[in-house]
Amino acid sequence: MTLHTADAAPVADASRPVAETRVSPPRARRRRHRVQGSWWIPWAFLMPALLLFLVFRYIPMIQAVSMSVENVRPYLGNEFVGMQNYQTILSSADFRDAAINTVVLAIGQTAGCLLLGFVLALLLEGQTRKLSFIRSAAFLPVVVPMAVVAELWRIMYYPAADGFLNSILVVFGLGPSEFINSPDTAMGSIMLMGIWRGAPYDMMIILAGLAGIDRGLYEAATVDGANRWQRIVHVTLPGLRPVFTILFILAAVRGFRVFTEVFLMTNGGPNGATEVIMTLLYKLGLEQGKLGVGSAGAVLLFLATLILTLVVQILTRRKKDA
Repeated sequence: MTLHTADAAPVADASRPVAETRVSPPRARRRRHRVQGSWWIPWAFLMPALLLFLVFRYIPMIQAVSMSVENVRPYLGNEFVGMQNYQTILSSADFRDAAINTVVLAIGQTAGCLLLGFVLALLLEGQTRKLSFIRSAAFLPVVVPMAVVAELWRIMYYPAADGFLNSILVVFGLGPSEFINSPDTAMGSIMLMGIWRGAPYDMMIILAGLAGIDRGLYEAATVDGANRWQRIVHVTLPGLRPVFTILFILAAVRGFRVFTEVFLMTNGGPNGATEVIMTLLYKLGLEQGKLGVGSAGAVLLFLATLILTLVVQILTRRKKDA
């Protein structure tokens, strides 16, 4: 007895291997998987920023290193002079004085910003709406351009008795001060302005660090009879050690690269009392035309910042390992 054609078809299909009957994924799903797996998509989004960094940062850095060993002569061709520019900048008394002023300003602003930022973070820690508003108001100096801040403080530092800050000092019987017009008070005045602007930035990062500390440690310390000061010393400060390390590096780098506030308020004066490395390099390169010497100073400043960062990271890792 013979089978009909309609009855034979199911028998042939059942005899096929399982691999041949597997259903392929839809075309839209295959296309989406192929697009998501493309390696060039993240680089396409990063390319504009990378090009800007290349043109305005990395290429000028390479050119600065090249110019530091040359006698730069625009339109005449540069001459290779080796380490002569470095010898000139290192033997300069103005560079040594500017380096000392830079270190003093960096240390003062770093310590002041960390201390004031820590105090503000302890005072403004919480989740209430009023504290959120106060934190936002305290953070405003950070978002204001430095040029505006420098001009504002220059007006407040008006040396006459009817100046803004001098009128407050007169009330307390401290008498008028010359502030940025006196070699004795100019550096402290710039340092005070830098602390006022930088402390809110440190405050916000410290607040984030405080939120990551285990609250059970505070409760355990309270049960053991620790007062508020002891809880800060034995719980808060150890918990914020990684945060302080990051803030120290950022503040130190910011202090070594200080330029705008000094340039706008005193331009290195009076009598070089506030001359820092960046303002000195600006004068050497753009005002006096000594581009090679100025580039050598910029390379030395970069190396000093790099060494400081590496030293802090090495010390931090050793403490963690210990």
